[in-house]
Amino acid sequence: MTVAVTEIKPEVKFMLDDRDIEIFTTRGTGPGGQHKNVTESVVEMKHRPTGISSKASTRSQHDNRRTARLILEARVKAHYDEIKNREASHARKSQVGSGMRGDKIRTYREQDDVVIDHRTETKVRLKDVRAGKLNFN
Repeated sequence: MTVAVTEIKPEVKFMLDDRDIEIFTTRGTGPGGQHKNVTESVVEMKHRPTGISSKASTRSQHDNRRTARLILEARVKAHYDEIKNREASHARKSQVGSGMRGDKIRTYREQDDVVIDHRTETKVRLKDVRAGKLNFN
C-alpha cells in the first residue's frame, strides 16, 4: 500500500489582466458580400505571457470581442491548470515512489508475531506495536 499526502487548494476564479492581452481586428475572408469586405469585424486576441491566441469571426465585432475573450480565458486557464496538475502529479509520485516491494518501510507478519522495519532492520513483536510501543530504534 502506498500513501500520498497532498494539500487541497480551493478553486479560485480565473481572470486575465487586460494589460496582458493584445487585440487585433481584421476584415473577414470568404463569401459574405460587401459587408464582410468593408467592416473589420473579426477579432483576434493574444495572451502575451503565454503566446496563446483566440479568434472569433461572426458578423458583429462586439460579439466577437466577447467570444474571443471567453475562448482565450478558457485556453489560458487550461494551460495553467495543466502546469499545476503536472506539478501536483510530480509531487505525488515523488512521495509514493514506484509502489514496488523495494519501496516498503515495514512488514507486518501476524503468523510470526513480528514487525520488521526495513530501514533499520529491526524486529519488534506485533503485540507491542498494537499496544502503541513503537521501538524501532
